Amino acid sequence: MTDVSAAPPAGPSAVHDWPVGHLEGLAFDPLLHRLLREEPVARVRMRYGTGDAWLVTRYEDVKEVTADPRFSRALTVDRPITSMTPHAVAPPGGVGRTDPPEHTALRRLTAKAFNRRRVAALRTGAERVTAELLERMRGEGPPADLTEHLTGPLPERVVAELMGLPAADLPRLREWRRVILSSDRPVADTAAVKREIARSFGDLADLRAADPGDDLFSELVAAELAGALSRAQLVSLSVMVVLNALDQVRNQTSTMVYALLTHPGQLAALRADPALLPAAVEELLRFIPQRNGVGLPRVATEDVVVGGVRVRAGEAVYVSYLAANRDPAVFTDPDRLDLARAGAPHLAFGHGAHYCVGAALTRMLAETVLGALLRDLPAARLAVRPEEVRWLRGTINRGPEALPLAW
Repeated sequence: MTDVSAAPPAGPSAVHDWPVGHLEGLAFDPLLHRLLREEPVARVRMRYGTGDAWLVTRYEDVKEVTADPRFSRALTVDRPITSMTPHAVAPPGGVGRTDPPEHTALRRLTAKAFNRRRVAALRTGAERVTAELLERMRGEGPPADLTEHLTGPLPERVVAELMGLPAADLPRLREWRRVILSSDRPVADTAAVKREIARSFGDLADLRAADPGDDLFSELVAAELAGALSRAQLVSLSVMVVLNALDQVRNQTSTMVYALLTHPGQLAALRADPALLPAAVEELLRFIPQRNGVGLPRVATEDVVVGGVRVRAGEAVYVSYLAANRDPAVFTDPDRLDLARAGAPHLAFGHGAHYCVGAALTRMLAETVLGALLRDLPAARLAVRPEEVRWLRGTINRGPEALPLAW
């Protein structure tokens, strides 16, 4: 770590206005691309909140910030930090906005749900559901929307099994997802949905307390009854698992399919050697721009030097995992998709204490979807021109609104 006393002050760095606009397809945010190469520790101002914040884009700097306990998530609570959304997506006291040791205790409660044994058990069910959904799609004939037939319903059914959620609740979960993960819905709308979510999961917790099942939600309810977490934390953990699985897995796997179908040379290599699939998923996770803007900020608890720049105590800091995954100092020809790439691990799931707890589940579902398409729909192709694919707007996570396939 650089000696703070010997480091230069932050200086009058220009503040970059960053509206985080809509991007089509696999287009990479031009500001992230430029700052990574020209100003890897920069000041930005987004559409909502007040003031500005530091944005860190270089791979090693991102790892440094996310592993350093002097950058706090808890201190972001009740601070109107500049943001790409009008509302705070992650609730106060939840796993995303706490620091160790509280964060460690909360994370431990969900981490065991995503261990290798449980994910392996879920894989069997996911493969069965994938085969069923693909068979139905083939039966209806082309063109067919992959998001409607497979990449949307698959994570819904898997997470419903994991959490022990009634299938009848899935339509309501979809609507909650659209509102909570939006980047332009009024605060009044998101606040109303958050209250509805709290009531619904609270009611379900009361039912599970009286009649527990063999599912993650029942385990969390048992932890609440034992005093290991509060009702608000129970709801926060549950919503994190459900909404992330429903939204991120849908969008990531759909975008992976689009990337392969628009990179025929890479797709041909994967079809020729299906054993490349796990490595291909890792490269796709590195390459695809899976979100708009940035995630949750941190606040420096003391002066810290990052990339030769002094970040002062109390200042807000964002990191960009997307930019870090395109760092030319770490990845050769980083803007090129290369399924045979070897080298440094990507940061698509984050780094440090807040590393994504559902990473193993996401990898498993991506491998399941891509493997099934390669095996059971080997002639799959886009049913429209690539530029005609519609992409989601007004949302945090990027992905195709629909992905029409022919075969």
